[in-house]
Amino acid sequence: GAAHLPGMVASKTTLPVIGVPVQSKALKGLDSLLSIVQMPAGVPVATVAIDGGVNAALLAIRILSLRRPEYTEKLTAYRKELERKALASKI
Repeated sequence: GAAHLPGMVASKTTLPVIGVPVQSKALKGLDSLLSIVQMPAGVPVATVAIDGGVNAALLAIRILSLRRPEYTEKLTAYRKELERKALASKI
């Protein structure tokens, strides 16, 4: 895999880096997760759950919304829709 890439990118930039570990056959993604999350001091990488691409995208939108208020509005609407669907679902 390429679980080392978020750390490599983070070591070369001051911009936020989000690592998304992917599930592997041998260790079900735990190897990828540990490779991304165990970075040395000074090389921060935000890490989401294994196969957590959706949360990575939402985290990126939150970061971008610091300068783009319209993203905050859309994210708020998205979260309200998630809540509506959760409340309407049958357990």
